Amino acid sequence: MVDHLANTEINSQRIAAVENCFGASGQPLAVPGRVLLGEGILTKECRKKPKPRIFFLFNDILVYGSIVINKRKYNSQHIIPLEDVTLETLPDTLQMKNRWMIKTSKKSFVVSAASLTERKEWISHLEECIRYLLTKTGRQPSTEHAAPWIPDKATDICMRCTQTKFSTLTRRHHCRKCGFVVCADCSRQRFLMPRLSPKPLRVCNLCYRQLLAEKKKEVEADCRQPEPIRSAIPGYEPSSGDDSDKSDDDKADQWPADTEFYTSEVSWSSFHS
Repeated sequence: MVDHLANTEINSQRIAAVENCFGASGQPLAVPGRVLLGEGILTKECRKKPKPRIFFLFNDILVYGSIVINKRKYNSQHIIPLEDVTLETLPDTLQMKNRWMIKTSKKSFVVSAASLTERKEWISHLEECIRYLLTKTGRQPSTEHAAPWIPDKATDICMRCTQTKFSTLTRRHHCRKCGFVVCADCSRQRFLMPRLSPKPLRVCNLCYRQLLAEKKKEVEADCRQPEPIRSAIPGYEPSSGDDSDKSDDDKADQWPADTEFYTSEVSWSSFHS
């Protein structure tokens, strides 16, 4: 299907329609060889409460955003390269069913589908795209993943000191390393984690000590390395680049309660029935 649709006018029109729905706040999505495979609404477990999000699956990226007007306007666009994605099926909870986790090196989060069949279809299509990309590039599956944030309502007390009780005046904070919900006293430290952000991020006291110990080991290992032979050829400098992760938009969204997800009469892809 991907090879057949890659350079077709209908595929270009569909990608352009997605770009238009995100408007000026979104990034351009049309690149040579990119194909839009399907779309759907999934419930994303956000910090304060689960919220509906629109998801678009391309053959190389996963795009999602907040719903302003379904099929017409979306915002808070997030783009995830599929080569960096690992999936993990999760058990049901009392509040959420048909759950799975989307894990990446920069951000990990939990989503849920409206039915078990829909979850299977999403995971199947995602895994197929990921497998194809890794085979094509020769890369190994990612092993480093950002910790998902534990929802605020999962605990009423700090998950580190277990003493501080949260209230209107006592705010909840999240450690960017472990994802735990912690109080201010247990998360006063900041630590630079370039994989997540170019700026130092809030971490809990335990993770801060662990990160410091890891950094110390790295410095000691570097000191033991022999001095590299410097090239006599001028003008060569190793290149580097920064990448940052945007936080999720937690504005309330509205969506029809009677929305049907991948009924038996409709194929998984809303475009290629």
